[in-house]
Amino acid sequence: MSTAPATTREILIATIADLLDGVRTVAVGASSPIPAAGAMLLRARNEQRGRERVRVIVLGSREHNFFTNGSFELFDATAQGRVDAFFLGGGQIDGQANINLVGTGDYPTSTVRWPGSFGSAYMYYLIPRVILFREEHSPRVLVDKVDFVSAPGSSEGIHRTGGPHALLTSLALFDFDKDKKRFRLRSVHRGHTAEDVRAATGFDYDAPANVPATPEPDAETLALLRGRVTGELAECYPQFAETLVADRAA
Repeated sequence: MSTAPATTREILIATIADLLDGVRTVAVGASSPIPAAGAMLLRARNEQRGRERVRVIVLGSREHNFFTNGSFELFDATAQGRVDAFFLGGGQIDGQANINLVGTGDYPTSTVRWPGSFGSAYMYYLIPRVILFREEHSPRVLVDKVDFVSAPGSSEGIHRTGGPHALLTSLALFDFDKDKKRFRLRSVHRGHTAEDVRAATGFDYDAPANVPATPEPDAETLALLRGRVTGELAECYPQFAETLVADRAA
C-alpha cells in the first residue's frame, strides 16, 4: 500500500466522506466518480469502525445499486424520504446555491447548451443533504447569478425538506447558510489560499478572518481509499480508478 501523501483528488474524496457522516442512504448520479468514491469511503470506514451501515446507490453500477429500474426507483425512494444525501453540479452555480444545467445566455436562445435539468429540482427540494460538487473553480462556473435556474437553492413560502448543504470544489469547501441564503467559506485545500479562492469566485460569500486548511485524510482513511474503495470504484469507473493509482505514483 502506498504511503505517499494524499493527492488532490483523495482530499476531495475524503472531504465528501466527512460531509456524508451520519447518513444512512446516499445516492450518486451517473458520471460522478469522485462523489461515488466518497460515498464508498464512508461505507468502508463505518464498517471498519463498527458504526451504522451505509447504503450506497451508484446509478450505472451493477454492484453498488439495488435498483432495477434506474432513476424511476430513485425518484420513488426520494419521494418516500428514503434517500438522505445526493450530489448536484452545474455548468453554473451562483451565490444563492441556484444551479444551471441548461446553458448560457438568455433561454431559449442559449448560446451554449448543456444536457438539461432532468430531475435536479425534484431531488433538490426533497433530499435533506444535497452536496454541490464541481471540480472546476472559476468565475465562469461560480457566477453571481445563473443564466437559467434548473434548481433553486432556496424557495419563499414553499415547504421543502431538501436543499443545499455544502459546496465542494478543487480549491475549497463552503457551507450554505439557509437563513442568509449565501455561502460561507469553511476551508481551503492544500496549496491554495483564501485570496486564491476569492479571486476565482464570481459571487460574494462570507468567510472567517482566518480560513483553516481542509483536513487531510488520516492513515486509516488513506488505506481504505487506496485499497478497498479503489477496487470497488473500478467496477463502474475503471478509468478513473486507474487515474487515482497513477496520481499516487506521480
